Amino acid sequence: MAQAMNRLLVALLLLLSHPVLSQNWKLEKDKDNIKVYTADSKNNSFKLVKVEATIPGTYAKLISVLTNVDEFSKWIYHNKFCRLIKKITAYDFIYYSEIEMPWPVSNRDVLIHLQIKTDSLPHFMTVTGRAEKGIIPEIPTKVRVPLYIANWKVTAPAPNKLQISYTLELDPGGSLPAWVVNSFAEKGPFGTFSNLAKLLSGAR
Repeated sequence: MAQAMNRLLVALLLLLSHPVLSQNWKLEKDKDNIKVYTADSKNNSFKLVKVEATIPGTYAKLISVLTNVDEFSKWIYHNKFCRLIKKITAYDFIYYSEIEMPWPVSNRDVLIHLQIKTDSLPHFMTVTGRAEKGIIPEIPTKVRVPLYIANWKVTAPAPNKLQISYTLELDPGGSLPAWVVNSFAEKGPFGTFSNLAKLLSGAR
């Protein structure tokens, strides 16, 4: 009975962590075991993004990468730098991120509350990232991202192999036309997960 209840709780947690599962996804890129999909958002004109990736690694290696905020710029696409703002626990913290944009577009910045959760075995891992407001005043030379919601579901189907399902809802803020942002919607997520795969394959 306890095992059945645990499985039910796991299923509910994974379901609640994916608010955009019912979307009609369009495959935009499929390369190196990384698939990137987009779908229309009900909240704004910017595309939702989903990534399905099978990459080398373990839960421990992935957690090590995700908790090393100072090194995020080495693998997150166009990330200029990150710094830790508030550490609640080892797996629950808020960090500041600046995203580099091509001239003459202003760089974007965002404060993200990241939470990493696993079950006790572990059979699964979830990661959630949400934009936080009001912690640091907006910087005049940058555009604060008003909406950022990222959800990861991670399983380990085999030793040293991770299966990741990732969804992202984003509004980059400012006056960027949605069609411009949408035309490159798959590029950033593919670059990020490609870099992550390379990083994990070399991690110890």
